[in-house]
Amino acid sequence: MKKADIRLITRKKFRPQSSKDRVIERPNILDQDFTTTSINEKWVADITYIHTLRDGWCYLAPVLDLHSKKIVGYSFSQNMTVGLVLHVLENAYVTQKPAKGFILHTDLGTQYTSQDFAQHVEEFHMIHSFSKKGCSYDNACIESFHAILKKEEVHHVKYIDYKSAKLALFTYIEGLYNRKRIHGGLGYKTPQAVEDLLRNAS
Repeated sequence: MKKADIRLITRKKFRPQSSKDRVIERPNILDQDFTTTSINEKWVADITYIHTLRDGWCYLAPVLDLHSKKIVGYSFSQNMTVGLVLHVLENAYVTQKPAKGFILHTDLGTQYTSQDFAQHVEEFHMIHSFSKKGCSYDNACIESFHAILKKEEVHHVKYIDYKSAKLALFTYIEGLYNRKRIHGGLGYKTPQAVEDLLRNAS
């Protein structure tokens, strides 16, 4: 690579300022057990930062199914509010129609520990699991998706504004990642194909 003057596409990571508020530990039910037997048993969620030239930092909140690796819902906004994560939770729940008692795993961010979010989790009969403070390994699967998204899409372009970023992310997640991108861990199938097979078999 050095001889051919080939360089990796890398960007300096955005590191948000850590809150000075005391973080209360909550139950880590998932406990890094990412194994599943079917779809809609375990979901993982997180928020990542997407930069635009005109509108600055915007925020993507995806929810990933651990069995199919499918992004079962996502929300993109210019504001990192509770509404961002509530929108994607409702969207994923209505679309997937999971059975009662499945696990949703998130970090200890204020959006996920809010009273409004807890109320929705209870209404949807979910079991909320939380990462330990400062332990990225507890939510490694959604962090892996963020890394794939950045390497394959975000780091190749400069988004003019929020609207252009939103369209590009929709095209990547719905058009490529869920329906065309094969995964070795899925027997070289796409996330959507895995879900379709299981739904058709049931």
